[in-house]
Parts: sequence; C-alpha cells; structure tokens
Amino acid sequence: MNVRRVDEIIDGYQADRACTLSILQDVQAEFKYLPREAIIQTANRLGVSLGEVYRMATFFRAFSLKPKGEYTIKVCMGTACHVRGAVQIIEQFERDLGIKPGETSPDLKFSLEIVMCLGACALGPVVMMNEETHGEMSPDKAHQLVAELKNGRGRGAP
Repeated sequence: MNVRRVDEIIDGYQADRACTLSILQDVQAEFKYLPREAIIQTANRLGVSLGEVYRMATFFRAFSLKPKGEYTIKVCMGTACHVRGAVQIIEQFERDLGIKPGETSPDLKFSLEIVMCLGACALGPVVMMNEETHGEMSPDKAHQLVAELKNGRGRGAP
C-alpha cells in the first residue's frame, strides 16, 4: 500500500476531520478496499482515534476491509430480478469464478456480491460489473461475461 498516496488524498481535504468519510471513500476508490495501514494513517493525520475511523469504516456497507477483485460483480436480488432468475445467475457465477457471494478470487481478479436493488427493475435480472450495467442477464450471458473478462476481451476490461 502506498502511504504517500493516502497522504495525498488526506491533503486534498486539508486534513479536515469533518471530511473523514470522503477521505475513506477516496482511499477505497484508490485501493479497492481500506487497507489497515490507510485507516491508521488517516486516524493519525486527522488527529482522531483509530477506533473512530474504524467504526466509520465498518458501519457503512460500501466499505470493505478485505481486498476486492479487479472486477466486482454485483448481482441484484431485488424482487423483480429474483423472480426473473437471479438465483440461477448467482449459481453460474459461483461455478465460473469458484467463489461464493462475499468472496474474492485468490488471484484478486473477481469479487462477487449480492445487492438488494440496483434500481433497474425493468432490465432485470441485472448485474453490475464494476460500473457497467448488464440487463436481461441469463446464466449463459453470465458465463460469457466471465469468459470474456478472463481473456481480457470483455467490455469494461481495464
């Protein structure tokens, strides 16, 4: 983890403790999770207790204390998506990725998550891969998406 980059993020907020949440959001965007060292550095630089920063980092579900994959796949399990086959899509991702929801692949390439609503019910079942929406998903489309990403050919591939 690059402590200098954490300092740059904190400096961007003039080390203002009122901006702790925004700082943590930017750190997570940079590293795809909140490394322990970044939490400690943030607390030290802002002059707040480590417990205060840690409580904030664990209170908000958007934060993760574990490394996330290069590709974060979120499967919507809201009512519209659920009744249109989201469970089968999750099962397909589990088979193709070798991980369960809430896990990250050992190579840090994929993270799989279940979310309760992505706000695109008319497109259900919906999957978000990083910031890209994939509507009308099916197990076959999920399999194809993983195959393309594993080969570096998928839309949204870095």
